[in-house]
Amino acid sequence: MSIDLIVVLVLLAVAIAMFAMGRPRMDVVAVLAIVALPLAGILSVPDALSGFADPNVVLIGALFVVGAGLSHTGVTYRLGDWLAARAGRDGRLLVVLLMLAVAVLGSIMSSTGVVAIFIPVALSIAARTGISPRQLLMPLSFAALISGMLTLIATAPNLVVDAELRRAGLDGFGFFTVTPVGLVVLVLGIGYMLVARRFLGGGPTARGASARTFSTLVADYAVDSRVRTFRVEPGSPLLGRALLGLEVGTAHSSVLGVERRRLLRGTTLTAGAETTVRRGDTLVFDLAPPEERLDELGLVEVELPGDFFASYSRQLGMAELLVAPDSAAVDRSVVELRIRSDHDLTVLGVRHAGRAVGPAFLERRLALGDTLLVAGAWETIRRMRAAGGDFVVLDLPVESTEAAPAADRAPLAILSVLVMIVLMVTGTVPNVLAALIAALLMGAVGAVDLKTAYRAIHWPTLLLIAGMLPFAQALEQTGGVDLAVDGLLAVTGGAGPYLVLAVLFAITALIGMFVSNTATAVLMAPVAITAAQHLGFSPYPFALIVALAASAAFMTPVSSPVNTLVVEPGRYRFGDFVRIGVPFTLVVLVVSVVLVPVLLPF
Repeated sequence: MSIDLIVVLVLLAVAIAMFAMGRPRMDVVAVLAIVALPLAGILSVPDALSGFADPNVVLIGALFVVGAGLSHTGVTYRLGDWLAARAGRDGRLLVVLLMLAVAVLGSIMSSTGVVAIFIPVALSIAARTGISPRQLLMPLSFAALISGMLTLIATAPNLVVDAELRRAGLDGFGFFTVTPVGLVVLVLGIGYMLVARRFLGGGPTARGASARTFSTLVADYAVDSRVRTFRVEPGSPLLGRALLGLEVGTAHSSVLGVERRRLLRGTTLTAGAETTVRRGDTLVFDLAPPEERLDELGLVEVELPGDFFASYSRQLGMAELLVAPDSAAVDRSVVELRIRSDHDLTVLGVRHAGRAVGPAFLERRLALGDTLLVAGAWETIRRMRAAGGDFVVLDLPVESTEAAPAADRAPLAILSVLVMIVLMVTGTVPNVLAALIAALLMGAVGAVDLKTAYRAIHWPTLLLIAGMLPFAQALEQTGGVDLAVDGLLAVTGGAGPYLVLAVLFAITALIGMFVSNTATAVLMAPVAITAAQHLGFSPYPFALIVALAASAAFMTPVSSPVNTLVVEPGRYRFGDFVRIGVPFTLVVLVVSVVLVPVLLPF
């Protein structure tokens, strides 16, 4: 064993120890590795920084933007709404649909991002159905991990293993190479969780009874008794006029928003300064125009859906404002405060001494402690909350966690993803270009803006991959990979390739309990490929087994960020993951060892 190899192994051991302790952060450890390898004379500076030039780093960054587009347009939340409507209060069906939705979405975007999106969806469903979050959130995390076994781009370890194959001069995996195994694991995982969730017990509902929703706010301020909707007919004198300050015959009438047909579905726009009336729009009025003026205005009343506000809560925000001490709003009316023109928010109602003020709330003088219900864009509400001033924005309703400001762009966002998948499956362009094209399309169609795109990229993940890739190169140059392969072959002896696959899976899964699965894939992929070459077998089944094992991070809450995210909202303990995760990991091991050689023969 050379001095250089000893140095690399020591650095690797230190990095693994820091990964296990969680101090410092994983991305900082990766940067330390980038610095340490050249300083130790193991790699040149260009080699140490070569990870940043790896196409998969750019590919993963682009996929974060694509995922943000799906979230920003509400595609993910609509999936949640759909499964809640289909399952009702049937807990078993809810688990099945939830796992399917998460797995399908996770196959084309970051599984961590999918879980972050679906946690509030699952909690909302739990609150509505009375099902304990403990019985929903662990199935959610398991489905997100399994999603990594469904497509090439579903998780970073797949891309890392694919890159290692190409670096060894071999063809990479296809887009759906891993899919047959993943589908079998998904079916088994759903069946397993239907049984295992019984051992998770019950627990408190997702939200307490005091949580505010659009429905409770609308009822508390008696808004539902005043709101009516009217369709704008051809020839209406309102066409082309701005909604803000629209005069319809009474000082108290105001337009809360407009429901407009766009592509495949409707969207609700707030009555902002730039929003104008178009033919076919449905105007939502708080206090309707006088009956005698409807024909003159070209308005025809249409039925208001019972859940109107809730159904458009991803676009139309709602919040309560408290009149603060020493506020300039005291003893002034809503009209005098010019909240609509100054803050682009519509006041829906006022409560005084715990009771809703009647239809004349716009003229009532406000007192300290009064609250106002306002509606407008979520971004506007959050901006007002941060700015402070004469009003204190109280806790936002639960719907605020599911805001989708670009909901009307959902069909175009889905089309962008389909373009990416077609390009990847057909091989028309390299995967990284396909992902970049999809990210650019997301921006072009308005699904994301630049600020959202940059915020969506999980930079620690990219730093981790870029920092760990040079470790694999250092191990190969110093003989570390050959040493690991010799040890693997010594343990397995002449027992045959199936045992080698099983041992590779077990080692990868065990290392993944303490180290990021991406870092684990970086370290184990070259070992698997070299072991196959030494044994005289095809490297593909050995490489694929590493990718599958890296996604099988079911055993502890720290095995993957996916698990960590659900621990607190699900009130899970470390032992819950051990009891449920270890048996399922063994199931995945057996399935992988049996199926992988069938798909990719030795």
